[in-house]
Amino acid sequence: MKKEIPAQLIVGVSILFLGGAFLGVEFVWVRLAPAHKAHVADETLKLLPFHSDALGVDMQVAAGFYGKVETFPGGAKILMPRFLGTASTLTITSEPNPDHSTEFSPQDLAVWETDGVTKNIPRYHFDVTKINDLNAVLIQQLMVHGMLLTARVISPEHIVVANCSTGSGDQVLLMEACDETVHTIKLLGSEPAGNTPPRLEEVPEPSQSAPK
Repeated sequence: MKKEIPAQLIVGVSILFLGGAFLGVEFVWVRLAPAHKAHVADETLKLLPFHSDALGVDMQVAAGFYGKVETFPGGAKILMPRFLGTASTLTITSEPNPDHSTEFSPQDLAVWETDGVTKNIPRYHFDVTKINDLNAVLIQQLMVHGMLLTARVISPEHIVVANCSTGSGDQVLLMEACDETVHTIKLLGSEPAGNTPPRLEEVPEPSQSAPK
């Protein structure tokens, strides 16, 4: 008479097999996860060139945003669509600087600095800085779909605004990508303040008076 294998033994062996397989997968993943994470970070932060004569901008854009490019009057939008969630985007607009100033007005700076309080914007941070030797303002804030980093750069010819949104992706990694991207902004045809070579003026020769 053929003996039947006890059900308890089958269940026990199955548990041991599945548990061992799970531990093996976990071990492999723990070993490979750091390398995979580093590879994703490197690919996301890789800088790719973006140039626009129409906007007067030359810059490097992190690959984490560099997908589809849409242009519109006075601007361009670069976005990386996602299968699930909100896309990460970089929107660049440019306008002429009518008074050819090299600094933002104190009134504008005061408004941007206090917007976080007056408008009750969460995780708001304002900073005055320089980007490629041009005066700039950086504003970081929390939006409905992730973080937003806004860079305003001014030159005598242009005022450029770059809005970088993380979307629903990795907030820490994409904010780093935003920061590295906006710090590469160069405005075409602009001479940074203080780098303009001194003008040479002709000095008339002293007139020689006739001898008495």
